[in-house]
Formats: sequence, C-alpha cells, structure tokens
Amino acid sequence: MAISVSITRRCLELIGLFSARTVVLVGDLVADEFIFGEISRVSREAPVLILKQRQTQVVPGGGANAACNLADLGARVIPVGMVGDDPGGRALLECFRGRGVDTRHIAVAPEFPTVTKTRILAGTIHGPRQQVLRIDREPPQPVSRARRAGIERRALRLAPRADAILIADYGYGAVTPATARALRAAARPAAPVTLDSRYDLIQYSGLTAATPNEPELEEAFHIRIGANTRRLEEAARRMLRKMRLRALLVTRGRDGMALFEPGKRPGYVPISGSDQVIDVTGAGDTVIAVFTLALAAGATFEEAARLSNFAGGIVVMKRGTATVTREELRQAVESAAP
Repeated sequence: MAISVSITRRCLELIGLFSARTVVLVGDLVADEFIFGEISRVSREAPVLILKQRQTQVVPGGGANAACNLADLGARVIPVGMVGDDPGGRALLECFRGRGVDTRHIAVAPEFPTVTKTRILAGTIHGPRQQVLRIDREPPQPVSRARRAGIERRALRLAPRADAILIADYGYGAVTPATARALRAAARPAAPVTLDSRYDLIQYSGLTAATPNEPELEEAFHIRIGANTRRLEEAARRMLRKMRLRALLVTRGRDGMALFEPGKRPGYVPISGSDQVIDVTGAGDTVIAVFTLALAAGATFEEAARLSNFAGGIVVMKRGTATVTREELRQAVESAAP
C-alpha cells in the first residue's frame, strides 16, 4: 500500500513523538502460554497424536500484550490491573519488569488465579508448527467488587497525569463501563480514552474511540455483515451513536480496516503487507495500542488508523502473541513511501 510523501513524513513525525507519551492501561491482564511439541506417533489408546514436549513459553496476552506493545513502541505505559500469586502472574510481572514497565499498580491476589490461555502447537522437526488445541484457565468468579474498587482507585489517581487511557476489557471483571466513565471524567480533556472490549462493547459510552473487529460488531447487533459494506456502515453508524464515540475503527482481517467518524464518510484502509498471514493471535492488542498512542501523540483519527494498520500488518507475520517495535513501524512506513 503506497502512501504519499506528506503522509509518510507525518507518520514518521508521530512515531518520533511516541517516547514522550504516558499511557495508563486499565483492564484484564492475561498470560498466553505456548507449549511446543513434536509429533512422535499415534497413540495406541485412542486415535490421537502423541507429542514430545520440547518448549514452553509464557508471554503477556490481553491487556498485558497491549501494554507490552506500548512499551516496545517507546511509550511510558502504566498498567493497572490484577494477577494471581501463581506462575502465570509471576511470568507477567517478570515480562513487564524486563521491559522497564512500572508494575506498582498491579495487584497480586492469592485468591484470583491469573487468566491463562494455553495453546498447544505441534509439528515435525523440520516442518512448521500448527496450533492443535487451546486450553483456557479462568477464575471461577470475576474480579471481586472490593478488588475492582482498588483497581479503580489506582487508575483514577493516575488518570490526570496520562496522555491517554486505554481500557482493555476481556470480560474478567477488572474494569466496567462505570469505571470507564469515571476515568473519562478524571482524565485531562485532551487525553483520548480508548476501548477494547470483547463482550460488553455497547455498554460503554462517552469515550473517545473503540476498535472492535468485524465479528464483535456483528455480535453486538446480532447481524451478519460478510461482504455487505452497506450493512457494515449501518452497524458502525449505529454503534457510533449508541456509544457516543468520536471514532470507531473496525478491523476486518484481510479486508483491512474501516474508520467511522460522526458526520464524515467512512474511511477504508486496505490491508498493509501480505494477506497470507502467519498468526493473528494478539493482533487486536497491537492495533489498539498503536491507535491509542498515535492519538496521544496528536494524530488525527485517520493518521492513527493508518499507523495501526501498518502495525497490524507487521504483527500478523509473527508467530504467537507478539509486539511491534518502534523501529519496525518506522521501517514499514518508509517502505510504503513512493
């Protein structure tokens, strides 16, 4: 996707401003575990493959992945949330500290197991690895009211200092629409407050922007969009009004992105890079991170969408839950210049 010289310069200018921005991220912190194994044979007990486990890796997922993306892009990110006193929680804290991320506002709760999503990947010695199974270990109950109140208090203290606030709601109870409204009120007027909500999207209102994918938009209104752009636009306009947003960025997989703003024509951004993706795990976390950081740096919604589109094109070419660095983003912008 070629872009003009002026857009290239502006995108590079915005990337250069990333390191001067502080983003407070509030929400659900997830551990993504990857177990890699080689196929040895078929079991005699049942018609299933036997894998020889070769490697186990735990990386940040969910809101924690968005936080790591922000850190790798050069921003000062302050995550606010909760983890369990268990291997998953300790791994997340270690990953944050390795990136120089402040972990003082992450509560460690012995009664709350860290949300852990285990993906088992199988392959041969010389062949590619394929995901064959995912196991989700989730708390039996959402975050307690008392713990959520503690998360909200810490976030509200930090909000006035933030250049942007990112709300990552994966349905585990660390953040609610009421918390989001309080954060919007406590934030500086010019600071964008963005939302990535997996299940309760339309319960939020009055924020700056949201970045749902197309299936989430379909689920919110119980419709099927498919290739029908008119239906996409109708649903997006309806969501804009219902949520009282200034912008809605809908990610559409190999069809790129669609940006909606009140009173403006839709902006369609074609996919960046190849449509033969390797792994989409965590791509939405990268998109919301770059979109939020670009807005914090002074980007228009269109400029932020372009940058997040470049970032999405980079991260889907990496295996597993991955992040995008500032240098990778800069190179992608430069390579798209005429």
